[in-house]
Amino acid sequence: MHVKLHSLLGRTAVFGAVAILGIASPLLEASPRRHAPKPDIIARLENDGRFSVLLTALEVTELTDTVRNGGPFTLFAPTDSAFGTLPPGTVEALVADPATLTQILLYHVIDGRASSFDLIRDSATATLQGDSLLVAWSYDAVSVNQIPVAQANVPAGNGLIHVLEAGVLLPPDEPLPINSVVDVLKLDGRFTILLAAAEAAGLADELATLPALTLFAPTDDAFAALPPGTVDSLLANPEALADILLYHVVGAKKGVFTLFWDRAAETLQGGSVDISIRDGKVFINEATLLNPNLNAPNGYIHVIDQVLLPPVTPVDVVELLAADPRFSTLVAAVQAAGLVDTLKTAGPFTILAPTNDAFAKLPAGTVESLLADPEALANILLYHVIAGEKSLKDLRRSFRVETLQGGKVRVFWWYHSGTLINRARVLESDLAAGNGVVHVIDTVLLPK
Repeated sequence: MHVKLHSLLGRTAVFGAVAILGIASPLLEASPRRHAPKPDIIARLENDGRFSVLLTALEVTELTDTVRNGGPFTLFAPTDSAFGTLPPGTVEALVADPATLTQILLYHVIDGRASSFDLIRDSATATLQGDSLLVAWSYDAVSVNQIPVAQANVPAGNGLIHVLEAGVLLPPDEPLPINSVVDVLKLDGRFTILLAAAEAAGLADELATLPALTLFAPTDDAFAALPPGTVDSLLANPEALADILLYHVVGAKKGVFTLFWDRAAETLQGGSVDISIRDGKVFINEATLLNPNLNAPNGYIHVIDQVLLPPVTPVDVVELLAADPRFSTLVAAVQAAGLVDTLKTAGPFTILAPTNDAFAKLPAGTVESLLADPEALANILLYHVIAGEKSLKDLRRSFRVETLQGGKVRVFWWYHSGTLINRARVLESDLAAGNGVVHVIDTVLLPK
């Protein structure tokens, strides 16, 4: 137990000590007292006082003696209030149908002692009924088939009890063996749109047969948050849909701590996703991680609340600049100087891009006079263009870099100001386009 607690407490860097202690504390309370035998599961239920319906159901199905004397078992125990969430008349109908009631009760029982830690690690766990339960955890709770566990790890002489107050577990309508991430998605129930999208894009078999993968899985609510009509249009365009879905898949099995350690993960689509932690929660790009590490036979599922959209790389540097309102003056200048076609060619180019605020710092009337003098304007603009694709690190290593204008710019790093190009400060770097890269600067560079 100390090993497990040490491992889980290490997770506080991501999920916070409160979440861990919220799960760990019932286990600590359940530490065995070697000098006194614990009551069996049935005695525990009888002494508690909240399980009269469950005890009656066990009597009706003739399971009481088995649960009392067999085991060890792990029982998910619905309280009387949990049975009260069923439609009116359901309990009475089940009591009158012992065969159906037996199957439901057996779906609440796991062979052996399975603590909340064990359940979280395994995720999909087979029951005595034959089908599996899906256990997930978020930042402050453990749930089984989306029903929160109100009290975990209640000890008994022949097993453990996990108390359910918000609902009763109902087995799936059809047997569902768990062989892949696809089966876990089906068992969970929150991913009908994702599963339909995988089928439409021809990726369902790939998700089921890849030997190791990590899936960032948007819920149905995440798809519903897209603009109206988006899902329908994607389902009608399998190629575009496959591109988006593959942006949710990593070709290796990576748990949340590996992802957080790496801070990024390359997807099968080719682009990368960023992993960060803010306000005690983990984010995949801008999507909140709801449930980490749902464990499937061929990978991990990380449940997220938004659909991830792969970044669209502009075809050329002119398009990149035109798409950003910070560069409207620069784009107008490029057009006035007749340089659009040049900068749309194959390149590649490195653009030192002054913002609108940078142009506004020039003496009054300067921009207007330059726009009226294309030759002088082109001379200044080409002083902002470097042949080849140079990252900011490349520029720093070069110190002096020749521009297409013919003059050279000086690049150096200053402790208080960051990277400077001549006297212009680099505000943002390495904005990628199809034919080059853009570095944002706060001052217009003027050649000698």
